[in-house]
Amino acid sequence: MRFTEIGQQLRAYRLESGLRAEEIAARLGVSRAALYRYEKGEVIKLDTIKRLAELLKISPLSLLGIGVEYYNRPVGYLERIRQVEETADQILMVNGPLCYLTTSDSYDQALAAVFEEAAEVAGVDRGSARAAAEQVLGILSARKRMYSMRRPGIIAMVPASRVRAVLEHGIAAGLQVSDRTRRMCREVAATEVGNIATMMEAEPMGLQFGLVQAADLNGGFEILRARDRATLAMNPFHADSSPFGAPGVAMITAADEAIAAHQRVAESLWREATKGAAAAADVRRLVEAGRPR
Repeated sequence: MRFTEIGQQLRAYRLESGLRAEEIAARLGVSRAALYRYEKGEVIKLDTIKRLAELLKISPLSLLGIGVEYYNRPVGYLERIRQVEETADQILMVNGPLCYLTTSDSYDQALAAVFEEAAEVAGVDRGSARAAAEQVLGILSARKRMYSMRRPGIIAMVPASRVRAVLEHGIAAGLQVSDRTRRMCREVAATEVGNIATMMEAEPMGLQFGLVQAADLNGGFEILRARDRATLAMNPFHADSSPFGAPGVAMITAADEAIAAHQRVAESLWREATKGAAAAADVRRLVEAGRPR
């Protein structure tokens, strides 16, 4: 058994469950420090794995990294993706409209403001909402820091239909905010889409964007490749999804057949995608068409 990977999945599922570390430790009859050691990769007994799986309401096989991992909340999925990105050498993305790892700091600042206001509008308990938002924002920040240090290669396919949508509605389109904040969300979206156009023109080392003109896709996915394994992630939770309980099911698997099928789709889309200066020009036209008249 790979105890480091078991520990990583334990942490992701713990965040997914919404239970505090001390709650799980108390039910297991161990200290919180012991639970954290399990999460860091300390040897863990099979009986303990079974008991943890019961507490977290998952299959023991999920903790062992066998089969498909399912996540119903953004925080669990984002934590798991953060872990996979720590060793990824290449990330192939088919989702859009933005690539979170390459967004600016202004995007994160806007997201924090949106989460805070959205919680008040929705009437969510302020303390719980703030804690949920801080968890998600902390994980996102850690992902961006890791990317800046490691610089895995990224190939991102951005559907034009989703670019139009984010320009029209702004980031965090699923959250209810004031008209003033919604305008700010649209401004941030236009800036980030413009940054994508700049990267398309510059074609920096290890970073490629393609604009997909085909009809909207039926769901986004990522293939993350490390030296010894590949991982497929199918994700309804974007970085700007509500941290307070947006419904959805994200899936992560290392199954060869699933990865191969999605790789074929990605390769087909990449062949047809517009790239380089031509793509940048198309993206800038989308930004201009989306400006208020």
